[in-house]
Amino acid sequence: MKSSNINLSINALHAAYQAEELTPEQVVDIILERCRQFTGHNIWITLLGKEQIAPYLAGLKGQSPASLPLYGIPFAIKDNIDLADVPTTCACPAYGYLPKHHAFVVEQLLKAGAIPIGKTNMDQFATGLVGTRSPEPWGPCRNAFDKDYISGGSSAGSAVAVALGLVSFSLGTDTAGSGRVPAMNNNLIGLKPSKGLLSTRGVIPACRSLDCVSIFALNSDDADRVFEQAAVFDQDDDYARANTFANNGRHYGGANGHFRFAVPKASQLEFFGNQAAQTLFIKACDQLSRMGGEAVVIDFSPFLDAARLLYEGPWVTERYVAIEQLINQKPAALLPVINTIIDSGRDKLASDTFKSFYKLQHFKRQTDAILAEVDMLVTPTAGTIYTVDEVNADPIRLNSNLGYYTNYMNLLDYAAVAVPAGFMPSGLPFGITLVGTAWSDRRLLSFARQWQQALNLPMGKTEYHFVPESIVTSHTASTTVDVIVCGAHLKGFPLNWQLTERGGQLRASTHTAACYRLYVLPGEGVQRPGLFRDDQQGAAIAVEVWRLPVEQFGSFVANIPAPLGIGKVELLDGRWLSGFICEPHVQAEAREITQYAGWAGYQQHLNR
Repeated sequence: MKSSNINLSINALHAAYQAEELTPEQVVDIILERCRQFTGHNIWITLLGKEQIAPYLAGLKGQSPASLPLYGIPFAIKDNIDLADVPTTCACPAYGYLPKHHAFVVEQLLKAGAIPIGKTNMDQFATGLVGTRSPEPWGPCRNAFDKDYISGGSSAGSAVAVALGLVSFSLGTDTAGSGRVPAMNNNLIGLKPSKGLLSTRGVIPACRSLDCVSIFALNSDDADRVFEQAAVFDQDDDYARANTFANNGRHYGGANGHFRFAVPKASQLEFFGNQAAQTLFIKACDQLSRMGGEAVVIDFSPFLDAARLLYEGPWVTERYVAIEQLINQKPAALLPVINTIIDSGRDKLASDTFKSFYKLQHFKRQTDAILAEVDMLVTPTAGTIYTVDEVNADPIRLNSNLGYYTNYMNLLDYAAVAVPAGFMPSGLPFGITLVGTAWSDRRLLSFARQWQQALNLPMGKTEYHFVPESIVTSHTASTTVDVIVCGAHLKGFPLNWQLTERGGQLRASTHTAACYRLYVLPGEGVQRPGLFRDDQQGAAIAVEVWRLPVEQFGSFVANIPAPLGIGKVELLDGRWLSGFICEPHVQAEAREITQYAGWAGYQQHLNR
């Protein structure tokens, strides 16, 4: 057998396949052997045997990494997500059933060539952030770095399997932080996608209106590649949402340059007595600044207020609805702590539900305004980590502490990527989370990519470091377009409404580079200028830069009459932005007004 010490990152594994150093069959043999070394971590609820994996290996015959993007890539599946003909238990033996079909998201990964290795341990019914709430015969999942410590949950085994090099990636779920806290505790990338991008059909719900399928990976390139295959719109999932162009795979990996990141004010940061975690978070913010970031201190209270609604509000009733029959007929089948939490949703009032909806909308208006001014919010993924014994002694309060920075996310409809951020003196990992609005997944993953390259930490609990793929065709994703205007669309002029009524915002009053000439165009109606580039006799022309929502840009451009159009205009500071230009054939019959240095200067001349 080949050495068991193999790099399971997707790029490295595909390179080994192409060089004929390994085959998928050999990789599976190595993994199954390695799994025997880590039985004390309680990773698996069902570990597949070689005979169960054989059909998936057979499906790879005649294929290669060139034909299948996840060819021969081993992965794990949280045990609330269906894999056909393998029991789904949600870590509750009395609940178990044998699904006939794969969950939709699993089906997409199998089509792409991925190989399932098993179903992973979890907090029962995905209720918890600790990983300890799993009964016998499985027991609490143990941290990849120190078995005395929690793995994090509820997607416990999914994270530990990746960290220990047993699979290349895994699927979890994330309602309150279950795709992020285990990522921090095990030194991984944890992608919590925008709601609805990954289908939840074939996934046992915790809170059906909030649940997301999440991805654990060794690095951001792997997370992006898996995300690309998994984020297929599912017409039969009532909560599915189609991805946007600005969030597709072409927008991964672009250079970010200067960026603004929000951080909670110091009095709102909680580390629950963990000084080492606090020190690492300060260092992380300093590192972001060195990478071109500008820190913006914010009031974190609306995020925290929204977070409290998840368990104090009516959403706990969704957890009750998900297992209503079981909890009513066989309450003893649940762990006592799970029964206590979920049963509290039994008697919520409809009136309280609507009151919570109103509160949530109020908080979201505030948090959306904060995120509109920055590229992302940065917080610790969790303020600390606990031992298994500590959590068992105080299960609800300590679990709540772990959700301090996570519980608001899906209520507010945001996307997030948890990234490693160093190690505490104990040897345990610490991590931060990058937060953005819905559909910012690719932008956040791109930041994560830069971050991983800057820190150059080992991946998971392996000896390997991130070697990024070469990306040639990446584009910078944006939800807005900056437009240079030079005439009737300027602030205070007759056509400015075409910008303001589309949500346009004035970003700057500035000048073009000193290589343009301005003319008054002939014609009826509102007078308009034409801007022509002339590198020999040009001058700097006064202009304004307006920012439009990208979805409004097309209708704005469609209303521009000939001979005007939109092209690239150079500003005095060297930037090239979209702006008004003019067809050269009308220059001969137009009247030059370059000497007035802009449209406003010309209008002032006329009014003298």
